[in-house]
Amino acid sequence: METHGPLGVIWVSVGLGCFYIALIWINSLLGLMITPLFTLLGTRLFDMMKGKSRKPVSPPAV
Repeated sequence: METHGPLGVIWVSVGLGCFYIALIWINSLLGLMITPLFTLLGTRLFDMMKGKSRKPVSPPAV
């Protein structure tokens, strides 16, 4: 079995730690950014299936 000593173990552990922190960060960002898109799309699809039509919003009176 080949060994690279304590410095190699520390280097690999720092690398893996950074990798997993980046993985958690990107997954939480994806959840925060993509979830509203699916929610809006799902709401629109459910409204269309129920037969509700979207009324155009008139501009506010000045």
